[in-house]
Amino acid sequence: MIKIIADTTSCLPPSIQEEFQIPIVPQLIHFGDQSYTEGIDIDTNVFLNLLQSSSTLPKTSAPPPELFKEIFSKYDSDENTLICIHPSTDLSGTVRSAETARLDFPNADIRVIDTRLVASPLGSVVHQAALWAKAGHTPDTICQKVIELSKRCRLYFVVATLDYLARGGRIGGASALLGNALQIKPILTLADGKVEQGPKERTFKRALNHIKTIVLDEFPTDNKGFMSIMHAGTPDLAEELKDFFKENLDIEPPIISYLPPAIITHAGPGSIAVGFFH
Repeated sequence: MIKIIADTTSCLPPSIQEEFQIPIVPQLIHFGDQSYTEGIDIDTNVFLNLLQSSSTLPKTSAPPPELFKEIFSKYDSDENTLICIHPSTDLSGTVRSAETARLDFPNADIRVIDTRLVASPLGSVVHQAALWAKAGHTPDTICQKVIELSKRCRLYFVVATLDYLARGGRIGGASALLGNALQIKPILTLADGKVEQGPKERTFKRALNHIKTIVLDEFPTDNKGFMSIMHAGTPDLAEELKDFFKENLDIEPPIISYLPPAIITHAGPGSIAVGFFH
């Protein structure tokens, strides 16, 4: 049996988790001395309320190896292959935790993949891996397909403020200060697992319109781009984007996902993103 394993940064819809019985390893969120387990005792709405009321800025930590060991031990059999599909090592320590846990199972076939992705594009890759496993592909083939699909990802987003990215070291602090001083809203992208700045606009609205133009230009003509839209507390805006792309690209309505707390901690509330594969 091939078992696909993911984590909460994948924004994987519960329906897909349940259909393919995908174990989800949680990220950890810390407000001062209080710690929360993502997807268990904190979700996006609770997190945003805490963020608004707390005088302490949150921090995150990757799942400890023990959480992976609990899952690995359930499938520690010669008949099983475990394929762990996780976010970029430049953004999260999840892959390192999985690799550390794997050392305690030297005879098990456990594969850990750094997709160089994050958020719902990562979830799209996890979903495709589960479909390939169900279709009877070999572990080697699935891992190769995961790597190939991941390299085709395009992820564009805009944040309400660069403060969160700067504070977490995800983007240059000097650029963040300059952007805030001039009220500039850069279009951000994920390039080889790292957050990079793209074109800059004067307002959030203009940056979002620029993203629309980029996506319309780059989305594959075969309409098989697995588009997804992610947001941090702006569901109405996400719905507007969904309707826009559905109408202008003649595609099925894109999946909309709430960004999980571990991502909002670094991107900030009000962030919105579009991901797809070209």
